[in-house]
Amino acid sequence: MSEMSAEVRKALDAAITAIGGKARDGQIEMAEAVANALTDRHHLMVQAGTGTGKSLAYLVPALVHGRKVLVATATLALQRQLVERDLPAVVPALEKVLGREISYAIYKGVGNYICLAKMNSEEPDPDGEILLEASYLEKDAKRLHAWARTPGVSGDRDDAPEVDRRVWAANSLSGRECVGADSCAWGSGCFAANAKAKAQTADVVVTNHTLLAIEIVDSHPILPERDAVILDEAHEFMDRTTQAVTEELTSSRVQRAAAMARKYMPGKSSENFTNAADSFHDAMADYGEDVKGDFAKQGRLEEIPQSLESPIRKIRETATAVAQALSADDEILESDALAERARVKGAVQEISTIAGKLLKMGESHVLWYEPTFSTLHLAPLSVSQVLRSNLLTKTPVIATSATLTVGNKFDAMAKSIGFIVGDDSDEELKDDEIDPANLQMLDVGSPFDFANQGMLYLPKHLPEPSRDGTAPEVLEELGELIDAAGGRTLALFSSWRGVEAADIYLRRVLAERPISIITQKRGDAVAPLVERFAADEKSVLLGTMSLWQGVDVPGNSCILVAIDRLPFPRPDEPVLAARSSQADASGGSGFMQVSVPRAALLLAQGAGRLIRSIDDRGVVAIMDSRIVTKRYGQTLLNSMPPLWRTNDKETVRNSLRRLAESMEE
Repeated sequence: MSEMSAEVRKALDAAITAIGGKARDGQIEMAEAVANALTDRHHLMVQAGTGTGKSLAYLVPALVHGRKVLVATATLALQRQLVERDLPAVVPALEKVLGREISYAIYKGVGNYICLAKMNSEEPDPDGEILLEASYLEKDAKRLHAWARTPGVSGDRDDAPEVDRRVWAANSLSGRECVGADSCAWGSGCFAANAKAKAQTADVVVTNHTLLAIEIVDSHPILPERDAVILDEAHEFMDRTTQAVTEELTSSRVQRAAAMARKYMPGKSSENFTNAADSFHDAMADYGEDVKGDFAKQGRLEEIPQSLESPIRKIRETATAVAQALSADDEILESDALAERARVKGAVQEISTIAGKLLKMGESHVLWYEPTFSTLHLAPLSVSQVLRSNLLTKTPVIATSATLTVGNKFDAMAKSIGFIVGDDSDEELKDDEIDPANLQMLDVGSPFDFANQGMLYLPKHLPEPSRDGTAPEVLEELGELIDAAGGRTLALFSSWRGVEAADIYLRRVLAERPISIITQKRGDAVAPLVERFAADEKSVLLGTMSLWQGVDVPGNSCILVAIDRLPFPRPDEPVLAARSSQADASGGSGFMQVSVPRAALLLAQGAGRLIRSIDDRGVVAIMDSRIVTKRYGQTLLNSMPPLWRTNDKETVRNSLRRLAESMEE
């Protein structure tokens, strides 16, 4: 055992003792692999099943090495767990072992903090004017302001009192509108600047995938310098990167920027911009009406619709003119006025940039129109190239998640993050750059005994899903399984239609049983739903995509996870459909290269909701017979936890019944 690995083991033992846990083989194996990657400066992908304790397995070696690490997570829940639970619990023990102080910080985007300049501005901007119209919003605003003026508060949205999102918008701004603490009258007390300053010097900085993605794609430093990047929940990183760099243009955003310009700088150029904003608004409204009735016009657009092209061009020209005029008069140097002007300029510049990108869109981008909020979206077809050049050549990247393999192979996920797999890299690397092909892949398994703790029920007799929604036979079977489990069920659906159909059916057939049904509605926050489900053992939680990942309910409240159908991407998901067509066009198979990996990861994530601790028992039921009848079914099954498999309905119902009875004793 090398000196370093002995030190990592000693520190890991101290950390585990501090949280009252016990060492696990997978955790030790992962910690040693992370230590090697940091020492030798290579990349690492490590699949670590639920219960491995992966956050300690990457934090401890990083701290032992004295490396500054950036940990990026996909969910707020994991960020909070790291900063509020894991790090405070283990840092004192590690400081003793390592004989030095350890610091950590969380850093989010500017929009997550109150902007003091905006909050204290005499002139309410268009965001603020709405607040004067509703008294309950004014109450919210007063509460938020009182909190922000309390000494010692963070200014962070997650710590702030709960307020209407419009109140938050009126007291915060986007990164592009911020003038920076040095030029701002409120700079010395700025919440975002203080959080950033604390993060600059910390040993461990916890942030989110989105912020890291924006920094990588814009090639513009937002986050502190670091020696290594750890991507936790790495299976989501490509999607989060794509979302983060997807541009959106709505007429309300354009009109808001025009209103700000008109107020700040009345005159010919802002009048022209206002007129362009109004005609864009009308053109978008007409286009929306046109699309509503015609399904073929929804989804991906090959080019900008003719009726929108000229209004977008007008916006581009007039917004650029306003931005130039705003840059011209640098005489006013009073910091309040400077901050105000930078905010206006930032908002106008953003509109001009997005309109410009839309007008010169090429093959490498996907454009679509979303009718609910009347929005044009522009997303890159692939982000792996930019991740490769702006992330993977800079520092070692440790990518980890419970689900990184598709059919037992890391390749699909590795390629999506930008690693070079298989083919020899023909890229020239500079001396100090890291090779994106220098990658170690490791699966440390899980401490759980899946085959003894759980069953995978694969009913062959159910009809294949059709376009007409959930089949009556599937609902009937679901009702019988929930009845046997006495509630205690998380039912996952791949569409809102499925959730709504199940809600109506189950309320009818389970009316006589002491089982409460909690149904997710569009727009519901996930955390409160999960808390209700965990608190009431005899409840059923019905929900869609946001519940497939990150829900952690160990114990008696969840002994059945039912999945209504294989979660293939919908044909009208523009980016995935475009990636699929590209694979087909280059002689591959879009279905096998895009749809199957996506479904495999989601399925593994969904099934992973069942066994959350060493004592958990239960059943995962997949109510879609294609997993046993189609050839690709094997790839999907190989991506799932190794539960004991059966297609015998009676065996499953009896097991659930016995399990439920044992919980009532």
